[in-house]
Amino acid sequence: MAVKPTYEELEKSVHKLAQAEVKQKRAEERLKKERETLSTILDSNPHGIAMIDNNDQYRYINPCFTKITGYTLKDIPSKKEWFEKAYPKADYRKKAADTWEKDNLIPDIEKNQEFTITCKKGESKHIEFRSTFLKDQTICVLTDVTKSRKAEEALRESEEKLKAIFEANPDPVAVYDVNGYPLYLNLAFTEVFGWSLNELRGRRIPFVPKDQENLAKSKIKEIFKSGNPVRFETKRLSKQGRTVYVLLSAAILKDRQGINNGLVVNLNDITERKKLEIQLQQAQKMEAIGTLAGGIAHDFNNILFPVLGHTEILMMDTPKDSPAYDRLKKLYAGAIRARDLVKQILTFSRQDSFELKTIQLQPIVKEVLDFIRATIPTTIEIRQDISNNCTNVKADPTQIHQIVMNLTTNAYHAMEETGGELKVSLKEIEFGRHDIISPDMKSGTYVCLSVADTGIGMDKELTGKIFDPFFTTKEKGKGTGMGLSVVHGIVAGMNGIIQADSKPDKGTKINVYFPVEKKDSERLPDQAKNPMPGGIEKILLVDDEEDIVTMEKQTLELLGYQVTSHTSSIEALENFQADPHKFDMVITDMAMPKMPGDKLSTELISIRPDIPILLCTGFSETISEEKAASMGIKGFLLKPIGMKDLSRKIREVLDN
Repeated sequence: MAVKPTYEELEKSVHKLAQAEVKQKRAEERLKKERETLSTILDSNPHGIAMIDNNDQYRYINPCFTKITGYTLKDIPSKKEWFEKAYPKADYRKKAADTWEKDNLIPDIEKNQEFTITCKKGESKHIEFRSTFLKDQTICVLTDVTKSRKAEEALRESEEKLKAIFEANPDPVAVYDVNGYPLYLNLAFTEVFGWSLNELRGRRIPFVPKDQENLAKSKIKEIFKSGNPVRFETKRLSKQGRTVYVLLSAAILKDRQGINNGLVVNLNDITERKKLEIQLQQAQKMEAIGTLAGGIAHDFNNILFPVLGHTEILMMDTPKDSPAYDRLKKLYAGAIRARDLVKQILTFSRQDSFELKTIQLQPIVKEVLDFIRATIPTTIEIRQDISNNCTNVKADPTQIHQIVMNLTTNAYHAMEETGGELKVSLKEIEFGRHDIISPDMKSGTYVCLSVADTGIGMDKELTGKIFDPFFTTKEKGKGTGMGLSVVHGIVAGMNGIIQADSKPDKGTKINVYFPVEKKDSERLPDQAKNPMPGGIEKILLVDDEEDIVTMEKQTLELLGYQVTSHTSSIEALENFQADPHKFDMVITDMAMPKMPGDKLSTELISIRPDIPILLCTGFSETISEEKAASMGIKGFLLKPIGMKDLSRKIREVLDN
């Protein structure tokens, strides 16, 4: 028989049920709030979130997923629809599907993948997927990384473009970090300086010469202090120790925050330009010295001319057995030496007049070598390499002889005490447009005369001075210092180039380049053997120097001529105008006041076209033998003039 519960027991049961109901309601409210909170979190999450069940059906897509892809839950109810729409290309779709299946084999592990998807509106986006595979569902979180990937791609393209620009730059380029270590070296840097980036990582480039270190430090300090680029000329050393002159340009590298984090340096190789500048400075110096030397020679000629003439007159009047005759001979020899020195000065200054002919150099060079073999000691061995295939050059044979004699004599003196080897070579060289070794040089074929010795040699400073007049390294009494300066002038007058290369204890080598001449070589006429021809013709003599006029008048009268002299061109012209046929010949100086000799000659020829005129000059930049001939002037002589030369020239002009 069942026992009925008591009232108290019923009341307790009801209370328990009420408490359970309250707990359930509280749990339901808490769950609701948690779901609302979770929904809020999912809906407001900045990343796209999707939940997929084990049947590959999409159960949830948050608003950000739709914002990124454009697809709603209705558009992609299943994984199949998602793959077909997000990956329209079959091969790419298969790749994404295979990756999904492979990752799904290992549950409870997060996987990161990146794909390019096609959104609902057709645009492509770079999406980063993070998938977590659970037992009953898969949670996918996707992030739009399109902007960052495009920025990275743009940065890569920019870096590649910058690298291409640096690599295409013919100038060496180096990029340094803030510690001065190289971060990048372009191909031109390696070609010019020899180092690659791999062998310099973690250390500074050892190419700043000692004498340039202070300049480099001051410029680095300047650029970081001002923030402005710098540009200056300096020197650097190659890996092999070669000095490279550069025009250096440097600018600061900054990061996004504007903080200095290195330097980019461009090094324009100006070595060849510096060499040309040095050669140009040397040429300008030689030209200035030449102009000065020519002026001195002109004045010296006017002093020397009467000395020579009066000495010759006195020798004619003095018996040869007289003691005075021997003194006159020594005086005359001294005057001749002075005349030759003036001629050397004029040659150096390129103002001497000499006759260039088309000749072969081989016979002259061999003749000089035969001569010097008998004059230099046997301790010096002479080696010659004379090519028989050298083309003709346009030159003066006497001056070529002088060049070879001078160069070989200098070489002999350099080896006089120690002995050695004297090597003389003659060969033909072709210079292209990019091969020329001097700014005055033109491309083409040249005959190169080389004279080399194994003597004491010279340093760079001395080598740069050897063509200066009166500079010599020889002992007193062994040279005037005019030899090489005269050679320089001769070579320049033939449109040639001369260069010297010398090192202490290594010897000296001098190369002379003569431009070739395609014409056949000429034969020189024999000199007239009559020592002192005279005549009875009437001569009008014009010179502004009283001493020269007196001496020349006496000389010509001794030879039998009838002479009328003037120290004024104007007076001489008036005398000629009074009776143009009174004179058989006119001898005039070029440098005359008021009316120079060439203008006087023009006036005389206009009055009487057949009048023979002999024009004399110490030197002149405005007249030459060719120009005088074109004006109708029949003869041209350089002062100082010896009596024999004058007498022969007068007869030559009159007889022709």
